[in-house]
Amino acid sequence: MNAPASPAARPRGLYLLTPDDADTARLLARVAPLLAGTTWLQYRNKTADADLRREQAIALQALCAGHGVPLIINDDAVLAQAVGAAGVHLGGTDGDIGDARALLGPTAIIGASCYDQLANAERAIAAGASYVAFGAFFPTTTKVTRSRATPDLLRHSAALGVPRVAIGGLTPDNAGPIIAAGADLVAVVSGVFAAADPLAAQRAYLACFQDPSA
Repeated sequence: MNAPASPAARPRGLYLLTPDDADTARLLARVAPLLAGTTWLQYRNKTADADLRREQAIALQALCAGHGVPLIINDDAVLAQAVGAAGVHLGGTDGDIGDARALLGPTAIIGASCYDQLANAERAIAAGASYVAFGAFFPTTTKVTRSRATPDLLRHSAALGVPRVAIGGLTPDNAGPIIAAGADLVAVVSGVFAAADPLAAQRAYLACFQDPSA
């Protein structure tokens, strides 16, 4: 069993997930202005084939490296290793955490979707996860969800010892109480990328970390 990596400083802030976009140049143009306010970026494209995923992951890794932002690959530890990404995020059926840790090494960021179950988080950490993600907290159009997490889950998970990510329908209007309950990072796709002004939306999310009760 491998222990989870211990980051030098506990990450906090916006965990931005990329939208499905088949145009790599356009995707980079959408992401680049947001990196200054992004703690972690996750590359997630459920509609791309393997060649496009590799092309986009390579391009995003170069972009993120230039801004000092860790890139995390959704669901694919082999792709994460191939492009030199900081780590991988694994859903409940997307691969073994221990295998990902063995492949990517002790300093990789390895995340696990734990839905609305504290027991899932405990098992993921024991297997070597660096962080755990709970959700969905609110209805979301990004993906079909069957679980509904609550602020109490974050409060009860305070002793886990790894960063906790909140995901699912989070907006600047509802993220404050979730952060106050214990979320270290708020994961967002459409709340930023589908906004009329993505930079303004990002600033609104970041403001929630200054006043999480808002």
